[in-house]
Amino acid sequence: MNIESFEYFHKVAMAKSISKVAVNNHISQPALSQQIQKLEENLGYKLLIRSNKGVELTQKGLIVLKYADNLVRTYEAMMEQLEEDTKNGETIKIEACWPIATYAFPCVLCKVKKRFPHHNYELISNSYQVIEENILNNITDIGVIYGKPNDESLTHYKIGTDNLVLVASNDYDIDNEVDFEDLLKHPIVLLNDNLNIEKVLIERIKKLGYSSDELNILYKSDSTESVKSSIFKGYGIAFLPYISIKKELYEKRLKLINISDFSIKYNMYLINEKNTEISKSVSEFIEYCKEVGKESLC
Repeated sequence: MNIESFEYFHKVAMAKSISKVAVNNHISQPALSQQIQKLEENLGYKLLIRSNKGVELTQKGLIVLKYADNLVRTYEAMMEQLEEDTKNGETIKIEACWPIATYAFPCVLCKVKKRFPHHNYELISNSYQVIEENILNNITDIGVIYGKPNDESLTHYKIGTDNLVLVASNDYDIDNEVDFEDLLKHPIVLLNDNLNIEKVLIERIKKLGYSSDELNILYKSDSTESVKSSIFKGYGIAFLPYISIKKELYEKRLKLINISDFSIKYNMYLINEKNTEISKSVSEFIEYCKEVGKESLC
């Protein structure tokens, strides 16, 4: 059994076709079928049902698919690290929630780079669930998320605080200060829980004696840019991280809406796996971020 078999299985499962994958990967169809067959024999289960229409996953195939992608990505990460280890510097992989990766953390990286110029850094945006999963699977070295991690095997260090603020386009018809009852009259675009923000908002609403079902939600999105686009067009209002709309507030394209007796602050955390041996460069990165992170966020 080799990693290539899992890689081919994953591709076939996603394409639902052995012939398409064979053509795209410049391998003969019989050779590809043999790879899948060997994988099934080694695992002891039938993974695919073949027909004239293509292939479908068996119940056991669905289970293998769940893990195959992680196996392949972990292998690729290992090979990349082996290659990097032969070079002068090490590449530290960092994944952060989208607003943090886009608006807050680049300034931290610039400061860290000056302190450790021989290290290389790769910053990727992702959902907090995937970030936690990738750290546990050794696909990435460090994560930066909103709120503490859900998995107890991950350690966390607070590096900053942000506000969740209510905004509207500058010409949207809403007072600069409203109470929560007024808020319910307006369409709202929400960031979904891929950023670990929605849960904080819902809990705060409950404390006021309201239900999130009472909100007039236009739609949910995991993209702050998508939300801002709708707000600019006057479709409604939105709760957004303050770090993501500072520029638009300065340019007066957006305005803050204050809600009586309502404010949400939440923390940003640097996370990595507990009780796992880490390289000297990753350790240096973490310790320096703990020292300068709060003052260095953009």
